[in-house]
Amino acid sequence: MNRIIESDLYRTAGKISRRILIYKLLKDPGFRFLFFLRKVKNSAKYSPGRLIYGYFYKRYTFKYGIQIPKSVVIGKGFLMPHQGGIVINSQSVIGDNCTLMHGVTLGNTKRGKLKGAPTIGNEVYIGPGAVIVGKITIGDNVLIAPNCYVNCNIPAKSIVIGNPCKFYFNEKATEGYINNIYKG
Repeated sequence: MNRIIESDLYRTAGKISRRILIYKLLKDPGFRFLFFLRKVKNSAKYSPGRLIYGYFYKRYTFKYGIQIPKSVVIGKGFLMPHQGGIVINSQSVIGDNCTLMHGVTLGNTKRGKLKGAPTIGNEVYIGPGAVIVGKITIGDNVLIAPNCYVNCNIPAKSIVIGNPCKFYFNEKATEGYINNIYKG
């Protein structure tokens, strides 16, 4: 098992073992999708493994309603505890130990000063239904509440609420929301 999949497994289950890996692959749709996304990204272009992983990646994209292109940069310890309705732009960057809930969109803006896709820091929790658009930066240790519309830079250690978004500094913004932090 490679290190990046170990980190995702640790975030999901709190421990790492082959038995837990098999259990999560059978029972956890979000982890299953992420496993095949990681495998297809790390396979040689014309290898038989890439064909097999690619088949399951495409299948689970449609089955679970998760659109994460292979070009998205995703850090260690990524967690999607509930699948469905997750859409991430291909130019997005996601840091380590981040959690995305269902119905989240990380989108791009086609024009203006925010033209581009978001960059998400480390240990960020994005609540259900949140929409983050434009070339903006979300700092480390940020909690984005459900159904927020975020189109501005957010400093580290903040809680984001509302539409339009407002942020409030909080030293322990993600305490209780980001669990099983992978340090390796």
